[in-house]
Amino acid sequence: MNLHQFRFVQEAVRRNLNLTEAAKALHTSQPGVSKAIIELEEELGIEIFSRHGKRLKRITEPGQHVLESISIIMREVGNLKRIGDQYSAQDSGMLSIATTHTQARYVLPVPVAKLRETYPKVNVSLHQGSPDQVARMVIEETADIGMATESLASYPEIVTLPCYEWEHVLVLPVDHPLAKKERVTLEDIAAEPLITYHPSFTGRTRIDTAFAQRHLEPRIALEAIDSDVIKTYVRLGLGIGIVAEMAVKSDSDPDLTTRPLGQLLGQNVARIALKRGAYLRHFVYHFASLLSDRLDRDLIMKAMVGHMNDYEL
Repeated sequence: MNLHQFRFVQEAVRRNLNLTEAAKALHTSQPGVSKAIIELEEELGIEIFSRHGKRLKRITEPGQHVLESISIIMREVGNLKRIGDQYSAQDSGMLSIATTHTQARYVLPVPVAKLRETYPKVNVSLHQGSPDQVARMVIEETADIGMATESLASYPEIVTLPCYEWEHVLVLPVDHPLAKKERVTLEDIAAEPLITYHPSFTGRTRIDTAFAQRHLEPRIALEAIDSDVIKTYVRLGLGIGIVAEMAVKSDSDPDLTTRPLGQLLGQNVARIALKRGAYLRHFVYHFASLLSDRLDRDLIMKAMVGHMNDYEL
């Protein structure tokens, strides 16, 4: 057996058992892929796939176990390559970060700048997306590290670690009637047109849950993934806004006022995501420590070989 056979099996699964598409992705011929898979099955003495004619129909039960082993083997092959890359270029390379817009805009600039001070030859690549897309990019190794607020625990291939806690704030024009109230309630907010995040971003689930628990239905006037967009439409009078606290600074938003919503909506936890068992270059550990003083190399390594998905510190 050989690595080519393992790659062919993996790609066939990725392409929904379509060998023609798998062959195109691997820049080889469909008969070559089919032959390699059959030879691997003959060597193992089992069928990895059940067939209807020449078409693959499904993965067999022993095939599922084979795929798990192949996944581990191919992951370790990738780790070997990364070890070589690291020790041939100790202080250079690419750090790929998958994250949401809010984290990229308001949280990551300072840690990225500090990383570049320590490792000036390390280039940084930012990939923005939804929390689900962040998880997929980490799993597919498009990114070395992911960062998001929403739970990523539904993906067994990754492990997550908490970085910091934050809360939502209410954003409204300084002359808005609610700006005069010392304490704003969920009932007050529900009575106003509301501008806030898209359901899959920046703690929106916690916002919806808080209203539902009080049997309130907010009047959503606009949803966005960008905190600056939310603030822009608040300024235009489209409604009041709920944004992440790090998106509001008094010196840059003098025409807006805020009210903390931690007591009403609860605290959120921003987490990093790493692919379980992956080999991390030394500057990835350093970058994680810049995101939170609670994260260090020993803790991350322990989490990477553990069995939990969401680690609490």
